[in-house]
Order: sequence, then structure tokens, then C-alpha cells
Amino acid sequence: MSVCAGLGVFAGSCQYDSFCGFVCPEKGILQGFSTISGVSSIDAFFGAVIDVSAAAARTDAALRGELDAIGVGLGLEPGSSGGMIRAKIEERVEASTVGGLYLRYQPAVCTTSVEVAAVAAAECDIDLDAGEVAVTCEGACDIDASAQADCAADGSLTCVGIAPGLQCAGTCTGSCELSLPATCDGVCRGQCVGECSVVDTQGSCAGACDGDCTGTCELKAGGTCDGACQGECAYAPPGASCEADVQARCEAMAGADVECRGGCEGRATAPTVAAECEATVEAKAKASVDCVPPEVVITWQWSATLVDDLEGQAEFRAWIGALRGRLAGLLAAEAQARALVETAGSLATAAEGAVKDGIEEVRESGDLKSAIGAGCALAVLRDVVVILERVGDDLADSVGGAAEVLIAVGG
Repeated sequence: MSVCAGLGVFAGSCQYDSFCGFVCPEKGILQGFSTISGVSSIDAFFGAVIDVSAAAARTDAALRGELDAIGVGLGLEPGSSGGMIRAKIEERVEASTVGGLYLRYQPAVCTTSVEVAAVAAAECDIDLDAGEVAVTCEGACDIDASAQADCAADGSLTCVGIAPGLQCAGTCTGSCELSLPATCDGVCRGQCVGECSVVDTQGSCAGACDGDCTGTCELKAGGTCDGACQGECAYAPPGASCEADVQARCEAMAGADVECRGGCEGRATAPTVAAECEATVEAKAKASVDCVPPEVVITWQWSATLVDDLEGQAEFRAWIGALRGRLAGLLAAEAQARALVETAGSLATAAEGAVKDGIEEVRESGDLKSAIGAGCALAVLRDVVVILERVGDDLADSVGGAAEVLIAVGG
């Protein structure tokens, strides 16, 4: 690729790039190479685009894998559309239940690495050192005891662990023991004063209780516990700090100065980084995001054809058991896909804004080698648009298929 002639200020200095000794790389971003310009901030941006593209491919494969597994379980071929899978699910659910399925789950928890953001900032901005980069989290994160006061001032402090006296004044996840009749937001195992969706062979409730439950309320997806919370409780501390034996979590607001420990459930940013590096840092952090499959609870009421058919009930329960696992994986991959689509959009905006401005600034810097490298980078920006558009299109198809499945199961 010839670039010398395109740099007007240097046109009289050299007639041929090979004579100058400066040429653009033969392989570019479409081939997975990010070292285009030799300028750290510019090439770090190209690296972020490659990372997001690779993460999108992995996420798309994960979504497609879960969809295929659900479809095969219904007798469909791999690659079947979300609409076809939805139709098969609805057909089976309609034949086996009254009123369809009742689906409960907490959103998948997606964590970006604070360390990845710090390293990305140092790679992009040569004036920074990874060990000294201050990364902030606009979202939730675990914090040390020393940071609780800062969180209370700039955000919302939550304690996570065993509730004081097992009385959870927040969200209980796990088993809730109900010695007195109370509402159960999960699966009631015991006596239900009202209508129970599933009754076991001993005549006890083993499903959703439309009324009051006495016994054990399984809150796998989290909920309110009016009894003794035997699981994990997330609650606001009565004072300004959490007890020593529970984990402190902070919901930090934009601009909050709270130091996170390890991961950030939200946007991990480095406020001190150069403007052209902001999108790069956030994108590299998002490309490494880890979304944990949530607990999924599915309840239903038997149809007239299955109410006395124990073999048919067992077969349906087995299918639901497999479906629950696949839905959990699907929800995690969908959350990651949505984050990557948003990140691709931010990178595209940066390519036309701060990054392009940074390239133009380098071209006009007066340094021949850097100026030629910037010219190479400018030519590659159009390939960035192609890659990011492909990320959005590919993930949109799979996310659409996931949405069809979730509609079919009552999500």
C-alpha cells in the first residue's frame, strides 16, 4: 500500500515508500493483525476491535449451541430457527400443562475484569503504568472493608451473606423455612393453602403455591423470605457498614471513586486515560466479560391428560430439567451478546470520532514515520466498520432466536 504520496507535507521528501523504508503492513485488521501504525493508542484500538470480534464469535457459537440443544431435544435439526423451536415448545407445553409455564430467574450476572481494564489503559496510553491506573466501576462490585465509607457516600452499600438471626430483610437466595403460612416466590415444598401447580406422591406441594405455603420455600432465583433464610441474603446494613463475616458490595454511581476488588458488574473505565483510549479500554474489558448462568425455576400445572399419567409426568419433568439448564446458558450468552453489541456500537462511534481525530493529529505531528503509520491506520478504519457491522448482524440473529425461546417458556 502506498502512503507517502498521500502525505502532502512529505511529498517532496520521498517518491517511493520502499525508498523511504516505511510501508504499510501487508496483513491488516481483517486478518487479525492490530499492529498497523506503530502508534500505541491507535494500534490498541485495532486490538480492541479484534478482541470484540473474537468474543462475539464465541458468544454467537454459545447461543447457537444452546438453541441447537433445545431444538434437538424437541426433534428438530441443528440450525433450526428460533421460530421453529418456539413452535415446538409451545406445542409440547400446551399438551402437558394448563396455562403454560411460569418462569422465574434473576438476570445473568456479567463481570468485567478491573485488571484487564488497567492493562488496556497502560497499553493504549504510554504515559500510564498498569499498576498505577485507577479503574472505576459504574455498577456493582465487591469491595474491601476500608472502602465501605466511600461506597456509602457515593453509592449504595449491600451486605451479602448469612442474614442476622436468619431474618432476611432483603433478597434471600436458597431455602426459606416457613413455620407459619406465608407467600412463597419460588417452589413450595410442604403444605399450600391455595392452589399448588405440582403435587408429589405424598400429596404435598412441590411447585408454585398460589396462596400461602408452610414448609420449605426454594428461592433459587431469589425472593422475599418471611421465615428463616437458610441461604444467602442480600440486604442493606442497618448501620454504615457490613458485619465482619459477610461480603460488602457496592452499587457505585457514575463518577464515584470506589476501588473494586477483581470484577465489576457494569462499566469498568479508566478516567485518567487519554480521550482516544476511552473506548479501547472499555471494549477490551467488555470482550473479557464473564456472564454467570442464573438459577432458573420453572413451574406449571398439569393438564387433564397428564394429571393421572405418572409416566407422562416423569417424561415431561425430565424434559423440563434439561430445558432449565439450557435456558440458564442461553440467558448468560444472551446477556453477553447484548453487552458486545453495545460495545461494537461504541467502537464504531469512536472510530469516526476520537480515534479518527487522533490519527489526523499524528499525521500532522511532523514525524515522518508516525505520519506514514497514521496514514496506514486511516486506510484501515473502513475495515473496522465492516467488522463491527458483522458483529452486530451476527449477534442480532442469535439474540432474536433466544428471544423466541424465552417467549415460548413464559420469559
